[in-house]
Amino acid sequence: MALVLTEEQSMLRDSARGLISDKAPVSHLRSLRDAKDPTGFSKELWHSFAEMGFAGLLVPEEFGGSGLGFMEAGVVMEEIGRTLMPSPFLATSVVAASALNRGGNAAQKSEFLPKISNGSLLATLAIDEGAKHRPLQTSLQAVRAGNGFRLSGAKALVVDGHVADLFIVAARTAGAAGEREGLTLFLVNPKAKGVAIERTIMVDAHNAARIELANVEVNADSVLGEVDQGAALLDGVLDIGRGAVAAEMVGLSEEVFNRTVEYLKNRKQFGKLIGEFQALQHRAAELYVDIEITRAATMKALQALDADVAKAASSVAVAKARAGTTATRAVQEGVQMHGGMGMTDQFDIGFFMKRARVCEELFGDANYHTEQLARARGY
Repeated sequence: MALVLTEEQSMLRDSARGLISDKAPVSHLRSLRDAKDPTGFSKELWHSFAEMGFAGLLVPEEFGGSGLGFMEAGVVMEEIGRTLMPSPFLATSVVAASALNRGGNAAQKSEFLPKISNGSLLATLAIDEGAKHRPLQTSLQAVRAGNGFRLSGAKALVVDGHVADLFIVAARTAGAAGEREGLTLFLVNPKAKGVAIERTIMVDAHNAARIELANVEVNADSVLGEVDQGAALLDGVLDIGRGAVAAEMVGLSEEVFNRTVEYLKNRKQFGKLIGEFQALQHRAAELYVDIEITRAATMKALQALDADVAKAASSVAVAKARAGTTATRAVQEGVQMHGGMGMTDQFDIGFFMKRARVCEELFGDANYHTEQLARARGY
């Protein structure tokens, strides 16, 4: 399949770009940060997002969504990356919606997917428990109790967890940390007895949360998928999230590149435009090539997800690893080529650098995915 957007996908990109660039430029994120906004994103803008159909992009039409694919979700994520727009799109409309659509029963889909589609429900995946992304190291315990389970443990870096209406919690119903068997996903109400939530503002001014569950009781209907067999479902959902984050980093990288090239065209030093210096031209050219290769890898991964999520792991790992290293290179070059000004808070490049760092860690950094590829090939 050609690594180019279709006409419909191009129209979606233009629609998303128009809304996001107009309503959520980087100054929007800055104002939310400076005001210490308790939500961390604009609810009004999120409602506009939902009205335009973006919130239900991956939700099947029978549940009020658009029924589109992961390529389309990637198109929107790339535009979000260009302006660093804080929104629940990744956590709710991509990751949580995919988990419910792929693992939910008829009742769960009917209850939650329409609300995700219309923007009235925010959901998020609670997976990591340590400083690094290690899904199989899940140790949060789910012990059978009566007609359901009792959950005890803690989760870190739960994206948008401070405002979520629904948690999708990975817990261990059997086995030990590090084992694939024995993982189960649960739907948990954040307002349930025993749930404690601590909002954490990340370095990039986006929001996450630490959550603690102390003997939280859930019934059997709260199980998402099969008991003890949640690893396969979780693998697919995480790969979908990784593809989306890779797309966001492509948008972020290209925006930083464009801003840097514009600066090279206008900044004078020693009586010459600094863009005339060959050393800077070479660095810019190499970065451009790097971004285009990463874009191709990301599109390939999203196409693979659309074709068969279960067979897309290697393509997604390549895309996520490349996107992380490319975004890191882009922001470092951007800061350096802008000189001392690039290090100041008054200048926007710093926001891109911080977001790139968070995205690099989210759902696994380049080292994590390089290791996964090596294991898949038997090294």
